[in-house]
Amino acid sequence: MLSVKIVADSSADMLTLDGISFTSVPLKIITAEREYVDDADLDVEGMIKNLDAYKGKSSTACPSPADWLAAFGDVERVFCVAITSSLSGSCNAAKIAKRDYEELHPDRRVCVIDSLSAGPELRLIVEKIAEMVEAGCEFEEICEKIEEYRKHNTGLVFMLESLKNLANNGRVSPLAAKAAGLLGLRLVGKASDRGTLEPLEKCRGERRALETLRRVMQEFGCTGGKLRIAHAGNLPAAETLQAMLKELWPAADIQISRCRGLCSFYAERGGMLIGFEKN
Repeated sequence: MLSVKIVADSSADMLTLDGISFTSVPLKIITAEREYVDDADLDVEGMIKNLDAYKGKSSTACPSPADWLAAFGDVERVFCVAITSSLSGSCNAAKIAKRDYEELHPDRRVCVIDSLSAGPELRLIVEKIAEMVEAGCEFEEICEKIEEYRKHNTGLVFMLESLKNLANNGRVSPLAAKAAGLLGLRLVGKASDRGTLEPLEKCRGERRALETLRRVMQEFGCTGGKLRIAHAGNLPAAETLQAMLKELWPAADIQISRCRGLCSFYAERGGMLIGFEKN
């Protein structure tokens, strides 16, 4: 039986995976004062507190091809899941690592999946790959089916209380970020088909934002199934949303987790990302 491994960058907010070999490749959060590596040793809450007090510029850096190549290890089949190529160079670096790995080992194969998303939607993709591996599906079949699953059967929505870091890194306009902060608005949006962050509605108050999230998920085809909620220091809101979703879909498989470094940086304190299955 061929050896198999799943590798995802740290935007997936995963450090381990039951039943199959898995490695997380860290992105980095960088300020003028220090560099935060988004790995198992990162004190996420400490990073957020430091960034709350920090007044200078900050940025992020994707893994290098060498980082991806090292994560592949010594296996015959690798599935590699990366944050959207529309917002990061991580996927391109993974493709370079794939080329180098297959040149070094002509009998081995790497499948690179551009998630066109971030956070818990990557988790859904990773879980689906693991499910198909455990079911005995062939490598080529998984590569084909996982792209169909990503394209047609998963989605990502988000709620943000602050847009400061997104604005500082050119993801949204500074004017929109300032207006949201002054008015106390929550931004509800989704990952677009192009892998960009698409604002949908501005909501005054958290309860209205949660109700909007639930409605938007229904509009985009969520009917229960798997839902993965990742929060940036806002467990009460995540649990409230979970209860609201359970009212709609009592049998839904809903899991709540804490955002790690990269997603905490962009979601900022109070934010949430929700990956969901649809149709």
